[in-house]
Amino acid sequence: MTQLSVNINKIATIRNARGGNLPNVVKFALDCERFGAQGITVHPRPDERHIRYADVYELKPLLTQEFNIEGNPVPKFVELVNNVKPAQVTLVPDAEDAITSNAGWDTIKHADFLRDVVADFKSHGIRVSLFVDPVPEMIRKAAELGADRVELYTEAYASQYASGREKAIQPYVEAAKVARECGLGLNAGHDLSLENLAFFHQQIPWVDEVSIGHALISDAIYFGIEETIHQYLARLKD
Repeated sequence: MTQLSVNINKIATIRNARGGNLPNVVKFALDCERFGAQGITVHPRPDERHIRYADVYELKPLLTQEFNIEGNPVPKFVELVNNVKPAQVTLVPDAEDAITSNAGWDTIKHADFLRDVVADFKSHGIRVSLFVDPVPEMIRKAAELGADRVELYTEAYASQYASGREKAIQPYVEAAKVARECGLGLNAGHDLSLENLAFFHQQIPWVDEVSIGHALISDAIYFGIEETIHQYLARLKD
């Protein structure tokens, strides 16, 4: 079964808006695990506008499910990940001032840099996933660079879903097949939701993990976090 990893950045954003520790990020993460999430994702940025580096250190010894740290491998991020040693690091080429991730790696252009970073993380026993667009040559290069998985950037699928889901999913099916042929594990994330997740999973049932934050936390405002996680898990059943 495809694993659900809950991105808790938005909870930290709410906390940071007022200062203090409400909502409690660590408690929320542990509750997500208790309600069935098989992973927790955080994406610390250099300005710490949501998840803080201190949060990452606090979370690591308490989590019982997979811990996934996303981010651009600038020196401070590399140091954090190698110290914490999560189950997985997902490398994302987001600019420091980006509101959210908005593109995958050009694994050909940045091959030398990525090869060294991937090797460094793997030497610490950390699974490495590269965030990529659904472009076969980028996926093949990711495999050559030593990545364990790729995470398909699914914003295009989500934005095109309402106007034609069969057309929207096609590049992702082809990309997923390439990843499988290359021996790569497969993750997906960005703008996946209760509306579009089930169809994505039906078409690509071998996805290892989906990492979902914004939509899931937004749904939790209406349904509560326990019911929301149960609904997302239901979308991932075969």
